[in-house]
Amino acid sequence: MCDGLQLEATRSLLDDKLVFVKVHAPWEVLCTYAEIMHIKLPLKPNDLKTRSSAFDNFNWFTKVLQVDESIIKPEQEFFTAPFEKNRMNDFYIQDRDTFFNPATRSRIVYFILSRVNYQVVNNVKKFGINRLVSSGIYKAAFPLHDCNFSRQSEDLSCPNERYLLYREWAHPRSIYKKQPLDLIRKYYGEKIGIYFAWLGYYTQMLLLAAVVGVACFLYGYFNQNNCTWSKEVCDPNIGGKIIMCPQCDKLCSFWNLSITCESSKKLCIFDSFGTLVFAVFMGVWVTLFLEFWKRRQAELEYEWDTVELQQEEQARPEYEAQCTHVVINEITQEEERVPFTTWGKCIRITLCASAVFFWILLIIASVIGIIVYRLSVFIVFSAKLPKNLNGTDPIQKYLTPQTATSITASLISFIIIMILNTIYEKVAIVITNFELPRTQTDYENSLTMKMFLFQFVNYYSSCFYIAFFKGKFVGYPGDPVYWLGKYRNEECDPGGCLLELTTQLTIIMGGKAIWNNIQEVLLPWIMNLIGRCRTVSGAEMRTPRWEQDYHLQPMGKLGLFYEYLEMIIQFGFVTLFVASFPLAPLLALVNNILEIRVDAWKLTTQYRRMVPEKAQDIGAWQPIMQGIAILAVVTNAMIIAFTSDMIPRLVYYWSFSVPPYGDHPHYTMEGYINNTLSYYRVADFRGRENPYTGLGNYTTCRYRDFRNPPGHPQEYKHNIYYWHVIAAKLAFIIVMEHVIYSVKFIISYTIPDVSKSTKSKIKREKYLTQKLLRENHLKDVTKNIGVIVEKMVEVVDNNLRPKVD
Repeated sequence: MCDGLQLEATRSLLDDKLVFVKVHAPWEVLCTYAEIMHIKLPLKPNDLKTRSSAFDNFNWFTKVLQVDESIIKPEQEFFTAPFEKNRMNDFYIQDRDTFFNPATRSRIVYFILSRVNYQVVNNVKKFGINRLVSSGIYKAAFPLHDCNFSRQSEDLSCPNERYLLYREWAHPRSIYKKQPLDLIRKYYGEKIGIYFAWLGYYTQMLLLAAVVGVACFLYGYFNQNNCTWSKEVCDPNIGGKIIMCPQCDKLCSFWNLSITCESSKKLCIFDSFGTLVFAVFMGVWVTLFLEFWKRRQAELEYEWDTVELQQEEQARPEYEAQCTHVVINEITQEEERVPFTTWGKCIRITLCASAVFFWILLIIASVIGIIVYRLSVFIVFSAKLPKNLNGTDPIQKYLTPQTATSITASLISFIIIMILNTIYEKVAIVITNFELPRTQTDYENSLTMKMFLFQFVNYYSSCFYIAFFKGKFVGYPGDPVYWLGKYRNEECDPGGCLLELTTQLTIIMGGKAIWNNIQEVLLPWIMNLIGRCRTVSGAEMRTPRWEQDYHLQPMGKLGLFYEYLEMIIQFGFVTLFVASFPLAPLLALVNNILEIRVDAWKLTTQYRRMVPEKAQDIGAWQPIMQGIAILAVVTNAMIIAFTSDMIPRLVYYWSFSVPPYGDHPHYTMEGYINNTLSYYRVADFRGRENPYTGLGNYTTCRYRDFRNPPGHPQEYKHNIYYWHVIAAKLAFIIVMEHVIYSVKFIISYTIPDVSKSTKSKIKREKYLTQKLLRENHLKDVTKNIGVIVEKMVEVVDNNLRPKVD
């Protein structure tokens, strides 16, 4: 016996040295701890009618997407209340074996095992199954799956829920069907259920964003032939005759603008009017997603009985084990134990913050290293790659020095990102363990903030550099800006850095998705395959359930955390930089459709069953997404203003293509390239900037900037075009931000977090539950009073009855 639990030892059939200890929880133990843990249990069937859906008229269509109710039957709804042993008769107990479902039984057993004392050394108690596992006394501790995933159990009493989940949820043929969320919640618990509910809802919302993104991409693709400035770049009589200034010292030479012809065509696809429309749309879309998810989350809280979950959560065993200091509770004025004093808590927080800050500085150092690589290797590519097109080598059309530098730097950046992620994951866990949060929710929220802060800098820093810093502080050919006094700052293509940002996003986002999916599928599958090879061939058919589950992979308490983190990082790519890559939602949609089924397959076939946990919401990930949504408006506005060439083109079209600044009689984009490239006198090169003349002797060359030409009273100073463009960019950012933020505020205010119907259901259920308990209590009181009255009458009768001698 162990705190009322019954233990049964069984030797392994495959390994004589391995002993399995099966844990049984008797009825009395379940009732006692259900009351301690404030677990809500059924009072009576819920007879409230659910409101009909607006999609009921389309049953012929939605029925194909729904889970077959003849296979997975809908869960019966109940009115629930926190369990109390002294009011057991009030609860809906038809069968003691099924009153506590398997998930609730596992929660109770784990609660007991994680707190039971097993040793006292020097007045220090050692307790908890986790400590026994970590010290090697036990190899593992896990709840059992109910059956094999590929076939039903021969036991007629087995519900075969694992088999049903695999067939209707994890199998590839069910990829188009909705998820059986109620069965997922019943089998794995609310915490895993809320994750898949959120992931499914996010994927549904991505469908709309993907459709609009593809439409904007197609708009740019089919209109690229109407891109006047790209035609000028590719025109032999315009771009072919424009000689650009060298972009590095000594080794670089003059080059033709026409070698960027292919990149300018691709840039026309992404840097179009559709990009602006899509950026505004995504600012509204992310608000709609967050607001409607809150409503969906409130519905799940009601349906899964997690509305008042915060009252149930207990302190972590690791926290309780460290409670050695006695303090006076300010509210109860009673003594209680805490793990450290106020001063000790301040020291821990300071040390943890310093460690996180150090790792962020390490990421910034790696980003600087990538920038130095870009600056160094660009010189090599500029010297080795051809400077003009000869029309015989198709690679020359695409492999410019800028493109080669961008692709190689993006690949190296991705590799560094993945290496730093692997290291920091372990560091963040150590830091959070040292911080010692009180509850599991506090622990996960603290770890979430640390990991996301690190991942944010790690994944997005290179994108922020390309979007907002590269090519912005380069000076001009006669007076360039140097990094560390040695490396000349790199410049963007004549069309801007938007295409390079798109390349960076594609490599990191696509590479991350492919890597994660391969890792999630192959790693557990290979580990399980190795484990099966070590066993006797065909032994799985004869071994018991606990031995089969032991050879599966452990999920780990933080397994779900990494799934959330992966999706939130993707959410950042979809929202923060979507103005440069309208196909990002489409890639995310395809990845998520596969991700749901991969995660489902992994849980049902490759991993041991996790200990079911309660969860009211998605935790700290909700405010993180709200912060990303706010930041996304700023980043997309700044990408359009400072990274793309949209604002300079609009300024030229409306102001500088016609008098008084232009020579054209009507608004046009003709002459844009010539107008936006400044002149530099070759004779003004001095010192280390003196270039080789690879294309012949020239008196002037061109460079990307808005400066006065040689011979002007203010030569090489910014011209009036520059100040018009700056004013237009700032005005655009202010207008776009205010418009989108206003729309976001109106949407947030208009859409309540909890729908009216859900509020009514919660209030109605609370009222009926209280009424039911009150009626049952009155019945008990009346019954007791009746018994008392009968006894009193009997006593009075006995006293008044005449005695017979």
